[in-house]
Amino acid sequence: MSQRDTLVHLFAGGCGGTVGAILTCPLEVVKTRLQSSSVTLYISEVQLNTMTGASVNRVVSPGPLHCLKVILEKEGPRSLFRGLGPNLVGVAPSRAIYFAAYSNCKEKLNGLFDPDSTQVHMISAAMAGFTAITATNPIWLIKTRLQLDARNRGEKRMGAFECVRKVYQTDGLRGFYRGMSASYAGISETVIHFVIYESIKQKLLEYKIASTMENEEESVKEASDFVGMMLAAATSKTCATTIAYPHEVVRTRLREEGTKYRSFFQTLSLLVQEEGYGSLYRGLTTHLVRQIPNTAIMMATYELVVYLLNG
Repeated sequence: MSQRDTLVHLFAGGCGGTVGAILTCPLEVVKTRLQSSSVTLYISEVQLNTMTGASVNRVVSPGPLHCLKVILEKEGPRSLFRGLGPNLVGVAPSRAIYFAAYSNCKEKLNGLFDPDSTQVHMISAAMAGFTAITATNPIWLIKTRLQLDARNRGEKRMGAFECVRKVYQTDGLRGFYRGMSASYAGISETVIHFVIYESIKQKLLEYKIASTMENEEESVKEASDFVGMMLAAATSKTCATTIAYPHEVVRTRLREEGTKYRSFFQTLSLLVQEEGYGSLYRGLTTHLVRQIPNTAIMMATYELVVYLLNG
């Protein structure tokens, strides 16, 4: 891959990630709040009377609409864009690093394995995910902390630089890498996503080539091709997210301020013990509603920018 091709993939990945992040930020905030252990957004505790007459408390997890309503009522519409700054700062380099690493790794592996085989896509996606996570984890930690910073209207909101200072004073440099183990576990989602995406994309390409040969026409990119890529991205991301979602909840818990959660498996075990298996999928609906259009927009923008820059 030439230097120009690498820059094209860097720029295209950055553009795709930025567009998707801006359009789906409110859903990201709601999802993060639902994943957290914060009781401020929970529905009022329900009193349950036992057979002995004693009462116990049961904390009921809110739904996405309830969470959205609470945020709007108590904090105002601006809170739905909490963490957008770090998100925009991080999403472009993160996606750019990811796509560039993915493309470079895929090109090298094509010389070792069968070109564009499942092994090539899986290893490329895993290496790209590892590279992007390691490079950008501090940005995502700050984004999560800002999104969890629930304050009423009129109260001074914590800024990104204040958050950075707070994390450093409390945990030092290590604090910026909290949740990274869960992110590494989430590489499985990335691998599943790209394997399915590349497979569907290949099928669509084969179908287009076959139909073009039948009609004896020259193959050119059309609007329907990008729609097909968006559908391929949405389908692959839905499957991957549903399978690997628990790591998202674990990561958010690890990134909370003053958290009792220490490691990936300790957090996973604690969640199941204290809140049941259902807690591992808290916020999944909101996550899917956000991720499907976000991924579709990102992948279609990436493919479009690569096509336009390569002429």
